[in-house]
Amino acid sequence: MGKLFGTDGIRGVVGENLTAEMAFRVGQAIAAVLMEEKGSRPTVVIGKDTRISSDMLESALMAGICDMGGDVKPLGTVPTPAVAYLARQEKADAGIVLSASHNPYEHNGIKVFSGQGYKLSDEVEARIEEKILSGAPLKHRTRGEIGRRHHGMRQLKQDYIDFVASTVESDLAGLRILVDCANGAASATAPELFGRFKAHTDFIHRQSDGVNINSRCGSTHLEDLSAMVVRGGYDVGVAFDGDADRCLLVDETGAEIDGDKVMAVCALDMKRRGLLVGNTIVATVMSNLGLHEFCRENGIDLVCTAVGDRNVLEEMLRHDYRIGGEQSGHTIFTALETTGDGEVTALQFLQVLARSGKKASALSSVCATYPQVLLNLEVPHSGGVKEKIMASDALKGAVEAEERALHGNGRVLVRASGTEALIRVMVEAKTAEMADEVAQRLVNFIKSLNF
Repeated sequence: MGKLFGTDGIRGVVGENLTAEMAFRVGQAIAAVLMEEKGSRPTVVIGKDTRISSDMLESALMAGICDMGGDVKPLGTVPTPAVAYLARQEKADAGIVLSASHNPYEHNGIKVFSGQGYKLSDEVEARIEEKILSGAPLKHRTRGEIGRRHHGMRQLKQDYIDFVASTVESDLAGLRILVDCANGAASATAPELFGRFKAHTDFIHRQSDGVNINSRCGSTHLEDLSAMVVRGGYDVGVAFDGDADRCLLVDETGAEIDGDKVMAVCALDMKRRGLLVGNTIVATVMSNLGLHEFCRENGIDLVCTAVGDRNVLEEMLRHDYRIGGEQSGHTIFTALETTGDGEVTALQFLQVLARSGKKASALSSVCATYPQVLLNLEVPHSGGVKEKIMASDALKGAVEAEERALHGNGRVLVRASGTEALIRVMVEAKTAEMADEVAQRLVNFIKSLNF
C-alpha cells in the first residue's frame, strides 16, 4: 500500500495531514491519470458526507480536476454507495467520495471508485499517488480545455433512491422501524427511501451541523437507538454510519444485530430461495465464532479473508459469491451492487423480517455470538511503529501462548488498523471475563515493547 492510499482511500485530520492544497493536488492527479487512460476529457462524479470540511475539500478537488481538463458532476450529500452506483449510471470515468466513514468529524477522506463502481486497483492508485507526491508540475489547461462543473444534478440522487427501493419486493407493511442516520449522509436519502414503504418509520440523528456526524450516534454508538427502540415499542432499529455504507440493527429488546447476524439471516433466506450461488458466505477473520458455527449447522460454506470490505469483494468476484461482509456492518450483495450499501442491507434484512412474521430477536438468533472483546491501543503515527509491532516475533509468541491457553475454545487476533494509528486486539472465549483478561494481557504486552 502506498504512502497516501490506505485500505479505504486517503484519510487524515483536516488542516493537519489532509489540507485543501492536498485535495487540489489529488484532483489534479486523478484527472491526469484518467486523461492518460482515456485519451480525452474525463468525467468525474463527486459525493460527500456532512462534515464541516467536506464542502471545502470538494471545492479544492473540483478545482484540481477542472484545472487538468476534467469535467465534474457534483452529487451533493449522498451515501458512499450512491457515488459508486451513479458513476456507472452516468458512464463517468471515476467517482470520488469525501468522507471518513465512522470517524469523528475532524477527520475526512478521499475515496475513489472506477467508472465501473469498484474501488481503484492498486496499480491505478500507485500512479495517482506518484503524481501527488512527486511534486512535479502538472500541465494546466487553458481556454476551452479547462474542465466544467455540471449543474442540475439533483435528479441523480432520486435515481439512486429509486434503485435502492427497487432491490426488495416487500412493502414492509406492519413493521415499526426506528432509523438512526448518524447525522451523516443517510440523512439526505433515508427519510425519502423509507417513506416509500408501508412500514411506520421514525428517524433520529438526522440534523447535521457539520460537527455532530457519528457523535454518540450511528452504527458505532447504538445506545440511543437501543433505548429508544425499547421505549417506543419498535420492532427493529436501523443504524447507519457517517457515509451510510454500513448498517447495524437492534432487535425489539435493544440487543445488537451485527454484520455476522445480518449475513446469517440473509444468507439462510437466499439459500431457501435458491439464490445463494456457491452456497457460500464470505466474511473476514474478525467474524465471530458464532458465524462459523451457524454455517456448519446450516450446510453453508464460510470463506474468511483479511479485514477490509475490499478483500471480501475481491473474493466474492473471484468465485461469483453473492453475499459477504464484515461484522462491523459492511454487507455486500454482488447481485445488486459493486460495493457495500447500508440502506440496501437494511432493506434486505427488513424484507426477511417482514416475510418471517417473527420478532427480530428470534430471527437473528439463528447465529449465536461468542463473548468477544476488542481493545484498541493507540500508537504513534510516525516511525513505522504499527509495522514494527506487527512484525515482532515476541508478539507472535505471546499470541500463540494465549491461544494455547484457550484450549480451542476461543481465538485471538491482533492486527493494525488500516486507517488509524491503532493496534486492534480481538479475543473470543467462553466467557466475557476470560476474553477480557486475555485481551488486557496482550495490550499490556504490546505497551511493553520498545519501538
